[in-house]
Amino acid sequence: MAEYLASIFGTEKDKVNCSFYFKIGACRHGDRCSRIHNKPTFSQTVLLQNLYVNPQNSAKSADGSHLVANVSDEEMQEHYDNFFEDVFVECEDKYGEIEEMNVCDNLGDHLVGNVYIKFRNEADAEKAANDLNNRWFGGRPVYSELSPVTDFREACCRQYEMGECTRSGFCNFMHLKPISRELRRYLYSRRRRARSRSRSAPRRRSRSRTRSPRRRRDDDYDRGGNNDRGVNCTKETLEVSIQNYIEELS
Repeated sequence: MAEYLASIFGTEKDKVNCSFYFKIGACRHGDRCSRIHNKPTFSQTVLLQNLYVNPQNSAKSADGSHLVANVSDEEMQEHYDNFFEDVFVECEDKYGEIEEMNVCDNLGDHLVGNVYIKFRNEADAEKAANDLNNRWFGGRPVYSELSPVTDFREACCRQYEMGECTRSGFCNFMHLKPISRELRRYLYSRRRRARSRSRSAPRRRSRSRTRSPRRRRDDDYDRGGNNDRGVNCTKETLEVSIQNYIEELS
């Protein structure tokens, strides 16, 4: 019996433990879920909940139309790349080597903007999860916790990867937002440069039309900010936020 229970743990056959939380690290039912969410006491992966705010997703009205126009795909990609680089470099420099980092492009409240950082060592992940709960990013508090997800192949939506997902952004499996090839080459090669030049700080990749990287990280990672710990905002606040994004990209 024990062997059977172990074999179905975290699967859809398991009627006690939530399979979605086990695979995705998040569940649309949250605390109201009828099944148990077994939060890990140790893991390589840290979840930063709702950290990335996608202007294209945030700027949609109730009918699905965009409130912000004339923002190109290239500008949106640059905005996302800058966010990804800031978080990746800050966390790897401060806590330890990162094996992979993924950002959800889903629209469901339990997945939207989720950032998953898989460290090489569990001790680094534990340190990051504890410390990041005392940090702020972009004027908002960071919510971090250890995540049970270590195999992202099982967590990702295969239909989305093939361009065939019919549930759009409200799918319960991860729709991962890709970074540019240039940034991927830079981030995952910087550790090789760091090892060969251990006494020299790795150079940042060049950025166009952006603030200085150091100022950006100082502005985004702070210990102050407003007291609104939610992710919802009014239409007026949202329009101001999106306008700030556009000014930053221009």
